[in-house]
Amino acid sequence: MMKRLFSALLALILPVQAAVSQPVDEAGARKGRSIAQLQSEGVPTIDHLPTVEPESESTRRNTKAVVQRTIALAIVAVKGETGDHAMGQALIRQFDAASFFTPKEQAFMDDPNPSDQDRANFAWRYEGVHVMLWAIGISPQLERPDHICDVPFIAKTLRELGTDGLMRRAKLRPQKELLDAADLIYRYDWAAVNARLKGEEPPGGLDKGVVYEWHYALNWLIGYMDQDWDDISTDT
Repeated sequence: MMKRLFSALLALILPVQAAVSQPVDEAGARKGRSIAQLQSEGVPTIDHLPTVEPESESTRRNTKAVVQRTIALAIVAVKGETGDHAMGQALIRQFDAASFFTPKEQAFMDDPNPSDQDRANFAWRYEGVHVMLWAIGISPQLERPDHICDVPFIAKTLRELGTDGLMRRAKLRPQKELLDAADLIYRYDWAAVNARLKGEEPPGGLDKGVVYEWHYALNWLIGYMDQDWDDISTDT
């Protein structure tokens, strides 16, 4: 009798212990939420696209690095848009940003006559600024990547806050939010690239340039493959 009671109790206890010790599939759940959102928007998905790494395996950027990246991206974007070398140098002094640039950015800022292609490429970095301002809590949300960002808002925000003010205001969002955004943009980018390969327009009204820039910035924010900014890959 006692043996049967012990066996029954053991049968009740073991499943509970197994459930407690079973790790939550954080990355899989994140992937599922992203797919559900894209499907609700009519954006194609594929189930075998991998997950973004879980929080425990991702890199947490420090707030200072994100603020400096924000300012560097804004300055190279202004020079890319305007082609004004003197203005670019003035902005570096204004924001005390001489040490904020990557090697490729520094080469662009040092060049008084960059090519039209370089200017166009760097002008797109406004989108990276938009992502960074969201990441440090200045912008409330990312919305959908179906239109270019609000450049006047970026200019006004940075002009009013400056480097020190931005540093004081900055509060890096929880890693979970950054990973959620990175997983979602990863799948948006797959859909945009897939459409391009098929000779079609991006689905769901997506702007492929915006999608790419957000993917690039978010991969840096989560430390994807431990790559430096100049070497970020946007695999799909």
